[in-house]
Amino acid sequence: MSDRQQISAKVHQLIEPLNKKGASVTDATRFAQDLEWDSLTVLDFVATIEDEFDVMITMNMQAEIETVGQLVDALQRLTAGK
Repeated sequence: MSDRQQISAKVHQLIEPLNKKGASVTDATRFAQDLEWDSLTVLDFVATIEDEFDVMITMNMQAEIETVGQLVDALQRLTAGK
């Protein structure tokens, strides 16, 4: 299993309890539109991701990340070399 697959699997696992709509989660799933997350849910999720992967996601990065796939790619970059 590649690093990206491992990161993706963990991200999907962390999304599951917050997926109140039961939406199908793919790389193209958008947090605000498809999962219908409000800003508080996003903040909680970001904190969980930061703790789980031991990374810091800046506000600029958060603004650019709209989909699950973009998050996985960002985490792959942030965790490379750890």
